[in-house]
Order: sequence, then structure tokens, then C-alpha cells
Amino acid sequence: MTRLFGTNGIREVVGERLTPDFVRRVVAAIAEVTPVGAPIAVGWDGRTSSPAFARLASATLSLAGHRVVELGLLPTPAIQYSVTRVGAQLGLIITASHNPPEFNGVKCIGSDGLEVPREFEERIEAAVDAGAAPAVPFAQVGEIVQDSMGGTRYIDGIVAQVDAARIAARRFTVVVDCGNGASVPTSPALLHRLGCRVVSVNAHVDGTFPGHLSEPVEANVRETARIVPTVGADLGVIHDGDADRAVFVDREGRYLPPEHIFTLLARDAVERHSGGVVVTPVSGSQAVEDAISPLGGSVVYTRVGSPTVTREMKARHAVFGGEENGGSVFPAFQYARDGGMAAAAVLDLLARTGASLSELVGQVPRYTFVKEKIACPVDRREEVLMHVARALGRDGGRVVTIDGVKAFRTGGWILLRPSGTEPLFRVFAESKDPARARALADEGLAAVRDALGSRAAPS
Repeated sequence: MTRLFGTNGIREVVGERLTPDFVRRVVAAIAEVTPVGAPIAVGWDGRTSSPAFARLASATLSLAGHRVVELGLLPTPAIQYSVTRVGAQLGLIITASHNPPEFNGVKCIGSDGLEVPREFEERIEAAVDAGAAPAVPFAQVGEIVQDSMGGTRYIDGIVAQVDAARIAARRFTVVVDCGNGASVPTSPALLHRLGCRVVSVNAHVDGTFPGHLSEPVEANVRETARIVPTVGADLGVIHDGDADRAVFVDREGRYLPPEHIFTLLARDAVERHSGGVVVTPVSGSQAVEDAISPLGGSVVYTRVGSPTVTREMKARHAVFGGEENGGSVFPAFQYARDGGMAAAAVLDLLARTGASLSELVGQVPRYTFVKEKIACPVDRREEVLMHVARALGRDGGRVVTIDGVKAFRTGGWILLRPSGTEPLFRVFAESKDPARARALADEGLAAVRDALGSRAAPS
């Protein structure tokens, strides 16, 4: 069976593998494995090809007998929030999240609002391989209806999760960078609802991402960071293309590493619940354990990918979770990485404590977290992974293989894993000593380069 889904849906380059015929075959397979007549919600992000692929998806589902509810252009978490509220059996999102502009993709949401489990993706892949092409007679063609309330519904839900009056009383000034993506119709409006003075940046939808590349890493958002102190803002919030992530800038214009914000929010959740479980992938920072253990909290580690994290959170009744890249999950609201909810949660914390964001971040354990990536052909992933596992395990130290290879070294750790969404390896390293973190990352990069230069058969 051909594997199509990565760690977070299907993502491919438009016009290469992601063609109209490919999308039609995938959506026909989705229609095949979903009970006939079941309503399916369809939403999309702001990429250049997203509206066209979404309409192709809607037509394919309708002609297979499904009722289609089109939610329109919205953040991924807003679409997830609406799936359960419009009574959909399934949600289908055309998005490639933070990937470069030439990518797009397909992801599926269950009737519970969670990303579907791997078993469901395998059913879709099997149906694609079998050439599924469901069709119904003219009298059974499903209707296609539009639901225009998704943005308002989502904003209302977030506002109900925080103390909006207390936030409004602080009269925060916030720079919000929508990244020319799917947060354009929601995040500025959400911040206005919370009583903030809002300065919007890159707040028009453009799938070429002219403001900066979609992934909100420090190198991509420096211009926005400079705006924050210029306009006298209290903080800056920056989203990726589908707004399931949010990263932050303090009022001095300093980019705050997302793992620090994650640790801060994890500590706050555990403190407010007098303990509890926090779920994060094996790539998560040691700072989380350091911050929550004294408060009665514990950390559960999973494979990388929000579908795995959110399902583990639900199973363990976790108080908080998510990934160290700015993808926080607030289970009291929904089991989804949520950039809009993260922005509101940070404002709520600031209003509750009276502190600035930099003051609060300064209170959490500080590690240096280095992330790198290196190109690797998809067909060599397994070969490279086995090579680096041998290389990193030679010194006899502790090695964890929950996802990729995580090797613990004196003064830190290093993790190497193949990306599930792009043809590359991701390298993570962490230490309290910045120089040591950098050295560990370089060790990881060298191990991958060595593996790519070797064609020796894995032993």
C-alpha cells in the first residue's frame, strides 16, 4: 500500500505530485470510506491553489452522495472547532500549514474535532490504491451549502475561555502578524474583541507569502519584531500559514523561543489545576519537566505530530500539551494546536499576573534549544535513520527511539528524525550551555551528512 499521509496530513508540491487528478483520487477515496450521505465539512487556507482544490473536493464528495458544508478560508483550528458544531461526520482541510508556498495538501478531521488516527488514513490509502471512484445517480447527489459563521463561532469560543473583561482593562497594544495566511479573518478580530489596540501586519491573504516565509522561525519574522517597540506595543503575535501556531515577541522586540512560551503555559496550566499531565513529543524541552515537577505535574512524551499528541492528551485527561514549535493545545477549548487560543491565553496570563511577557518568560527554566534541518531524499530516510542510530549509539549513552533517534549526552541531548511533511531530516539539540547545544546540533548534522555520503547497506 502506498503511503500518502505524513505526520500531519498529505503535503506535496503543487503541479508535481499534487495535481487535480491526485487530489480527486484522494478525495474519492475519502468519500468511499465515509458512510454515504454523511455530511462532510470542507475548509481551506490561503494558498494560491487552495480554493480550487477545495472546490474540486466539494464536487467530488457531492457527486459521491455526501452533503458538503463549505466553511471557507479559515485557520485550521477554526475549521476543527466547526466540524463538531455543524454536525459533520468528517472534516477535510486543504492546507500545507507552515510549508513553503509551492506546497499544498489534504488533512482529515474526525467528527470529534481531532485529526483522524493513522488507521483511518490507511483506509484512505488502501482505497486510493484500489482506484475508488464512488458515484451516485442524479437524485442522490449531495447538496453543497456554505456556512459563513465559522470565524465568528471560533472567536466566540475563544473569548469564552478567558477573562475578556480583565484583558480589556489592561488596554494592551498588540502587533499581530497574520503571515498573509488563514488568520487574516480571525486573529485581528479576536484581539479587538479582547479590547486590544491592534496593529495588523501582513493582514491580507496572499498564498505566495510576500511578507515572509510561512514558518514563523526567528529568521523569518525579524521585520515584524522590529515593529513591536516602534509602535509601543506590549507584545507581538505571529502566525504560520494556517494559524495552528503562534510565536511571540516581547515589547522590546525580542523574539521569544516558542519552547519558552510552551513551558510558561504548561506551568500555568499545572499550577491552576494543582498538578496534572502535560503531553509533548520527544522533541520537547527538558525545561517543561523542570518547571512543572515541583507543582505536581508530569510529562508524557509521544511521537512527533499533533494527531499523536492530541489523542494522548485526551486519553490521559491532560491539562495542557502540544509541540515546542508554537503549536499549543488547550484541552478545555479543543484538542487542536491553536494559534488564536494561544494568543488569548498569553493575554489572559499577562492580565492575571500584571507582569510583562519578558518578565514571565524570565521565570521559567532556561535552556538553549537549537533546531536545524538538512535535505534528505524521501527514499533514503530509513537508510539514513539506521545509520545515524548506529553512529549516535556508539558511545554507549542512553538512546530513545520513540520517534527518530534521541541520544543523551553529557550536558544535553540531540534528536534526529526524518520530517513527515518535507524531504529533509530535522535536528534538535538542547543544553543549558549555548555552546554545547550548538555543538550537539552540529554533531547531528554531521551524522546525517555522513549517512547521506555512505551507500553502505544497513547492518
